Amino acid sequence: MEMALAFPKVNKTAILCPGAMLGENVEIGHGTIIGKNVIIGNGTKIGAYAVIDGQTTIGKNCVIHSHVSIGSESSNPNFKDQQGSVRIGNNTQIREYVTITRSIGSGQETQIGSNCLLSAYSHVSHNCIIGNSVIMSNAVNLAEYVTIEDRATIGGITTIHSYVKIGRGVMVGGISKVVENIPPFLMVSGNPVKAFGLNNIGMKRAGIIEKNRRILKKAYKILYFSGLELSHAIELLEQQPILCEELECFMTFLHNNHGGICSVAHESKTNLKQANG
Repeated sequence: MEMALAFPKVNKTAILCPGAMLGENVEIGHGTIIGKNVIIGNGTKIGAYAVIDGQTTIGKNCVIHSHVSIGSESSNPNFKDQQGSVRIGNNTQIREYVTITRSIGSGQETQIGSNCLLSAYSHVSHNCIIGNSVIMSNAVNLAEYVTIEDRATIGGITTIHSYVKIGRGVMVGGISKVVENIPPFLMVSGNPVKAFGLNNIGMKRAGIIEKNRRILKKAYKILYFSGLELSHAIELLEQQPILCEELECFMTFLHNNHGGICSVAHESKTNLKQANG
């Protein structure tokens, strides 16, 4: 017996432009507009009055709530004519009134990974890259070219400056301002943010064992409490053996860092602030 295809369910008030591609079991809500170059994966549900435009590809089993805007052009007047794109992974939830801007530049994408949560009123500007299992709370605003690595959590009403990179497993407290890069596994907060230690709860939830957390704690102390300038602290860290994958991630971030990193909350114990300045 042949299985019947599970056709998309498109509300009669929605506008589906010719050329749009919808997978099986896709649902499109009341008054939603889907552009001609949009691809939507199986099982994804889109609520009422959303606008999905541009070269946008959305993965499987995503949930996109009402009044979301994805794939709109950049607000930068110098790039009005460039055709960018947006790519969203699987199982990602995008809450009400989120806006995601398509990229600028040939071969570039604005990227959202899989298993993410973008809460209400958040904004992702052009050419941002968000990894997997990232949580953005309400009203988080990303300027252009921001990178957020896997399993980071961003507290509500936080703004992140252009070109900033936030490492894997970072926890950013709410109502914060991020203007410098944040190494992996840190817990930061403030305006501008400062480091308050390691994100131990997040690491436990991610399954990082106690031995590896102790190794990271030692690296954190060398980075922030050795009294060395940033470049010299990194040199000292590079002399240490790489004892776990998490430390390798930490060191790779520092090695590829091309700007300052956030300072520590207890500035009297470190010269890192002067080194960044």
